[in-house]
Amino acid sequence: MRVTETYNSICLQVELLYFIKMEGRLDGKRALVTGAGKGIGREIAKRIAECGAEIFALSRTQEDLDSLKAEVPNINIMNVDLQDWDKTREEVSKIGHIDLLVNNAGVGCRLPFIDTPKEEIDRLYDVNVKAVFNVSQVIAKRMIEKGEGGSIVNISSVLSRTAHTEVSAYSSTKGAVDNMTRCMALELGPHNIRVNSVNPTVIMTDIMKGHEHTVASLLERTPMGRFAEIKDVVNAVVFLLSDQSCMISGECLRVDGGLGVY
Repeated sequence: MRVTETYNSICLQVELLYFIKMEGRLDGKRALVTGAGKGIGREIAKRIAECGAEIFALSRTQEDLDSLKAEVPNINIMNVDLQDWDKTREEVSKIGHIDLLVNNAGVGCRLPFIDTPKEEIDRLYDVNVKAVFNVSQVIAKRMIEKGEGGSIVNISSVLSRTAHTEVSAYSSTKGAVDNMTRCMALELGPHNIRVNSVNPTVIMTDIMKGHEHTVASLLERTPMGRFAEIKDVVNAVVFLLSDQSCMISGECLRVDGGLGVY
């Protein structure tokens, strides 16, 4: 009897895992990920490819794209500087219909509010805000024309609504992304296009090594007592792209271990 029960339990677990895996599949979809050359964007692009979608990976650094192509041979690479508004529209228009868009590209800086120069503010808004607007306009128009809906995920930050020193320019761009996300969801919803953002806390990548002291106060305010890993963000993005989240739109999803509850 116990052998039979154990066998049935194992079969049920296998079926459940298969169900979860298949529900997260993106077969037949075409996806564009910006800032896909390294870091979070690179891992998002790789995971979406694993889920069966045709991927277009956009980055301004050709070397990063070449190494990604070597790692994922069937990926489509696009070398584009998102600060160039017209060139971006031209290149994104060439790839045709896209079902899934991840606006991941972003830049940051750490400077005191009173010392942040115009050039840095312009750079942050060009990439973190205007590029999201620009790419999304092109993609959403194609989605509407095809009439089959779609899903757009904007990568924001917990700093869009959590104050920290020396990030006033960066935080303000992410606040803009959050509000843009909600407005996009409102206008595009009637076309069955869902728009959400993912708002991560600090991600402990190699670039953060040696700089932990600069974000120590955020860690102290995090109930779970740790920062996020790249996979935590990737999982959230894929969920919002998939049909598993088919009634979620206009949401700014914190991936922050509870930091944002303050």
